[in-house]
Amino acid sequence: MKTLITTLVLAFCTTIGFSQSNSSQSVSYGVRAGLTISNMDYKDGPINENQHRNGFLFGVYAEIPLAASLSVAPEIQFSPEGANHEDFANDYINVPVLLKYKLFDDAIAFGVGPQVGVKVHKDNDGFKNFVFSGVGIIEFKLSGDFYVDARYNYGFSNVFDEELVPEATTGVIQIGLNYKVF
Repeated sequence: MKTLITTLVLAFCTTIGFSQSNSSQSVSYGVRAGLTISNMDYKDGPINENQHRNGFLFGVYAEIPLAASLSVAPEIQFSPEGANHEDFANDYINVPVLLKYKLFDDAIAFGVGPQVGVKVHKDNDGFKNFVFSGVGIIEFKLSGDFYVDARYNYGFSNVFDEELVPEATTGVIQIGLNYKVF
């Protein structure tokens, strides 16, 4: 697990370094923290009460300009997900890569992109180690370098191991506060 996280961090830093040296516009970096509200969507009916799970997320991001209003924003973040039952709660290191379009002099931004989630801290619990999602966001500039965003992560892959009978995906709402460090 440590090797995987180290590899993800190295890939993130390499991407940022490469893009910074090849872009005439400046790359910005920041931190993100917020609230997650997660739930599981079962294919064949619920296998537990499936109350949503609330938690706190935190992470880092880079924003790489492609054009005046278009950018790519890779992130690494910790996110608690699943359902509010000990056996169905998992924590993930998520790596979304968002394509963002900004309006009104960066006051509002919309974004979409894929996300890979890597499960942390549990082994042999019946859940897959990797999950794939799609992310949609809307972001508002508050003032200066502070932004608030709302996201929805739609799970594409079954979170349970293939040998298990149930199939489920996760849906996660995130409300975050972002601070552009530089």
